Amino acid sequence: MKMLRIPLLMIGLLLCSQGFAATAQQNKMTTCNAEATTKTLKGDERKAFMKTCLSAPAANDAKTVTPQQQKMKDCNASAKTKALAGDARKAYMSTCLKGN
Repeated sequence: MKMLRIPLLMIGLLLCSQGFAATAQQNKMTTCNAEATTKTLKGDERKAFMKTCLSAPAANDAKTVTPQQQKMKDCNASAKTKALAGDARKAYMSTCLKGN
């Protein structure tokens, strides 16, 4: 019974990861489709635009940093500059991340 759990877990993880990839592709498709509609493209023009749009890397595909990630980076750099360690660093990071 224990031997069966690991393969089932792996299959579940694989299916979940494919779901996330499909969602990103669906979002890209929706964005490209909306843009083509806005430009009132039809027929071959629309097909060519969709092909180009879907094959181009999306703005989100690049390594973008969310505001929370940037805040974490800034707080981390500040704590490093102050040479904080252990509990003092933990307290500082908590305060820094909660602040505006």
